[in-house]
Amino acid sequence: MHCKDVSIRDVDVPLDAESIARLMDGWVSYVRTDDLVLRNGDDYAVVELRKRDGKGLFRDVEGYRIVSLPEDTVFVEDPSLDVLNTSALARIQAQHPGKAVVVRGMFSHINYIKDVVPERLMVVDNVPPSPSKLGVLVQRALDSGFVDHPIINEDRIIDMSEKIGDVSTEAVMFPCRVSNMEADIPFYFLDDAPEVDREVTLIGCHLSKRIYTALYGGDVPFINVCPADYVDPGVKTIVKCCKVKKGHERDGNLVRVPWGATVPEVVDAINDLFSDDRTAHGPC
Repeated sequence: MHCKDVSIRDVDVPLDAESIARLMDGWVSYVRTDDLVLRNGDDYAVVELRKRDGKGLFRDVEGYRIVSLPEDTVFVEDPSLDVLNTSALARIQAQHPGKAVVVRGMFSHINYIKDVVPERLMVVDNVPPSPSKLGVLVQRALDSGFVDHPIINEDRIIDMSEKIGDVSTEAVMFPCRVSNMEADIPFYFLDDAPEVDREVTLIGCHLSKRIYTALYGGDVPFINVCPADYVDPGVKTIVKCCKVKKGHERDGNLVRVPWGATVPEVVDAINDLFSDDRTAHGPC
């Protein structure tokens, strides 16, 4: 909702139930207006309107419901905010639990949000390179407006450089050179298929281990950093997976997208993950 659906009006009466009742007596509303934000100085109240059926651009208000009075209403102004973006509104609601939040955002559009329970999305990814690619893609997906769920994303970062301290061999091998990783001991990159003349520990995912075995034969000391193995089964989670070639795969509370995922693929994955969630969501 914005502008045509949520109207804001300055009034010079106290924003209490009795004064609002007097205002609503004989009030006429634009046909598209469903909610009314009343403002008196720094005080705000929100009213939901019920209009008579009829024709024309304006209708008589035959009933109303007070959504919030000043003590339960917060005003937030953020010119960068898309007031139709459900996830963006959910983040604001989380900062003001139990309150109705009136938002003036991009293009001076007005909306409000109340009683929305944000939904948690865990993003599990490897670094370096930094920042987390999947974290960036998820944020872009949520900012796109094509995810219609009140999602607040959290990042669980698996820092491969921190795993070097667990290496007990004289050398270490990382999955690919693009990470620009370094170590205080001799180090290699698996995607270079280097000649290895000393015992190494491989830091990588299960596919990395299979590639190592195919290249060098035998087993190798292995530190697993596969994102799918760092998942809490009770939390809705998204990961990148080299086994997924395009689109996404869902397994209960987990969705996997390709290592080279695009924003549209991440949008589809998130919408699928939350498609069976019955939690009420959306503005107002």
